[in-house]
Parts: sequence; C-alpha cells; structure tokens
Amino acid sequence: MLRTILLGPPGAGKGTQADRIVEKYQVPHISTGDIFRENIKNGTELGKKAQEYMNRGELVPDDLVVEIATDRLLKDDCKAGFLLDGFPRTVYQAEKLDEFLEAHGQKLDKVIDLEVGEQELMVRLTGRRVCKNCGASYHIVNIPPKKEGICDKCGGELIQRADDNEETAKNRIDVYNKETAPLVDYYEKAGNLARIDGAQPADQTFESITAALGQ
Repeated sequence: MLRTILLGPPGAGKGTQADRIVEKYQVPHISTGDIFRENIKNGTELGKKAQEYMNRGELVPDDLVVEIATDRLLKDDCKAGFLLDGFPRTVYQAEKLDEFLEAHGQKLDKVIDLEVGEQELMVRLTGRRVCKNCGASYHIVNIPPKKEGICDKCGGELIQRADDNEETAKNRIDVYNKETAPLVDYYEKAGNLARIDGAQPADQTFESITAALGQ
C-alpha cells in the first residue's frame, strides 16, 4: 500500500523514477496529462469541458483539474495505492486532494521532491536529442549516440525539439518554480515531504527514494 506524489522540475528525472516506483510498489502511475488525453479521447463530460478551455488556449481551472484527478482515484486499481505525477500543481489543488482523501478514509504516505539545481536542469533539458525517424531519445552528455547526430537504431537524423531549446527550457523551469515552490512548503509543513537529491545518478536517486518510502 503506497499513496505518494512525485514532485520535481522539468529535467529532474521524474519519468525514470516514476517507472521504477510503479514497478517496485505495484501501484498505478497517474499522470494528469494522460488522464486529460484519455477523457478527451473518450469524449467524457469532463474531457469535453477540459477541451473547451484548451481550445481557447486557457489553463484548465483548478476545480476541473481536481474533479478529473479525483475521478481517476476512485477507480479500482487505486485501492492499493497510487503514484501521482503532475497533480496537484497548486496549493488549492493540494488542499482539495487532502479533503478528498480524508473523505475516503485515506491519507498520503509521502511526497517525494526531486531536487536538481537549475544549471544541471539546463544541461539535461537542452542536451536532449530525438531521432526524426524512429523517435529514439538520446542525450549529448548522458546518453550520446555512437556517431554524432545519427540514431544508433535506424540511422536517422537526431534533432533538438523546439521545447528543448535554452529559452523554452528556462521558461519551463521558471513556471515550475513559481507554481510549485508553495506546494513544497505546503507538504513540508504537513510533515510528509521527502527531499531527494535528483542530481545523483538514477540508481542512487532511486535508492534514496525507496529509503524515504520504506521497503
């Protein structure tokens, strides 16, 4: 049984660690982005509402985000726990999540905050390269291809995605810091925050996470 939230800025390695947590603790990985896409694809009422805001280029309001996320938490596969990723994003959403869990006789076990310095984040984000042909992912520092600019798997050209350039990467980090810094304080005051050094190699980061979560 594990109910946890994974926080961390873009480039902190949340995807890698989420996969490992899910495998070890056998809980569903709940990403708000995935839930939104699924609701929109299935044409649910919640999905239609969310799509209206997105079509106008507006942020989906907190209450609708909460409704969509908590609706997912009512599914059977969440009875034994869950890993939340991308929700909550604001203190208001965190308060609503606490209210929801309390109403269902549940509470969070731990909130994992992957901490990585901005300089390291910039290196990670701007160094990513993707194969134009097969979509394989590389990193010029951490996972370089055997031949510069060429995919090992299919020989396709490696490109930098538009959202991996320096300006966009800096903006993504700034937005995260502005939105989520208050969340870190919120969970620290609640006494269930675990600060994890996300600048360590992935294996060591995971060891730190499992030590915080308990075996």
